[in-house]
Amino acid sequence: MAAELDSLYVKLRPGKAVTRLVTHLFFQGRPLTTRHRWLNRFLLAGMKVVASMPQIKAVEKPIFIVGMGRSGSTILGKTLSVHRDVGWLNEPKLIWYSIDPREDVNGNFYPGPAQYRFTSKDVPAGAGPKLKRIYGFYLAVTGSKRIVDKYPELVYRAAYVRELFPDARFIFLVRNGWDSLSSTARWSKQQGREVDGVLEDWWGADRRKWNIMVDELVASDPDLSEHKDEIGNFTRQEEMAAVEWIVCMREGLKMMSSFPEAAHLIRYEDLTQNPQKSLPELTEFCGLPEDKTFLEYAGKTLVAGRIHDRHVSLPPCIEPAFLKTLAELGYS
Repeated sequence: MAAELDSLYVKLRPGKAVTRLVTHLFFQGRPLTTRHRWLNRFLLAGMKVVASMPQIKAVEKPIFIVGMGRSGSTILGKTLSVHRDVGWLNEPKLIWYSIDPREDVNGNFYPGPAQYRFTSKDVPAGAGPKLKRIYGFYLAVTGSKRIVDKYPELVYRAAYVRELFPDARFIFLVRNGWDSLSSTARWSKQQGREVDGVLEDWWGADRRKWNIMVDELVASDPDLSEHKDEIGNFTRQEEMAAVEWIVCMREGLKMMSSFPEAAHLIRYEDLTQNPQKSLPELTEFCGLPEDKTFLEYAGKTLVAGRIHDRHVSLPPCIEPAFLKTLAELGYS
């Protein structure tokens, strides 16, 4: 069903289902590997109009789901969107592109220079008011009180986001690295496609995302930097996904250490195996009121995720860092 909807969602919260459709059609854009990308020019034009209008609703304590993709972030965002107060944006990269094109590491909308990490000093002049107007417009149109923005790469930009929203809340979602890398590799193999002779897959257009990751993140990692040239030549999906998992999890742990009052770590395994315990803890951290319908939906839909092949062989240049990071996160 479109817009990440299912029959139980529509039954329990029909009004929120309409909100999901509106969000999908008008606010999320169309990234690489999706259809109807010609719509982006019109959506972007609309966002520019909204960004120039007076702000029509205040944005308080926006919630950001960060981490590595293929770790359960979509199911978490979808579940939170059932909450009566929440409006959920599923990777609204076109919105972020509209205020700062440099964030587009995948090349979804912009072929120019891009980067992963941004600090508070990197916020462009005028970006904050523009983003608040767009978020405020979205809240007003959807009748929502709180924004949940699922955009995994914001894990590298927590200070940047806090400069925009000092009261921001971050949910750092983690998943066993073996399952995460296998899921990522499978997605990339299944969803990747060639467009005009250029491969577009998990690693961006013509490996753009991968190349930026190696040049910026691998080059600065204390365990991986000395192997940068070897890693840069990786072509096996599982090996590339393992590298992304290492640098992403380490960035998330830094965020947890830098902003402990603003960040909450949740394991995908806890979320799916015991939502009645993990979700109330999460909503309390976010400052969301109790909502029995939300918990009912979670209890009926969240199931333990697939356990993938955990006998993937990794090259010696990355395996120690991978196992070290697994241990730091409490995975055996």
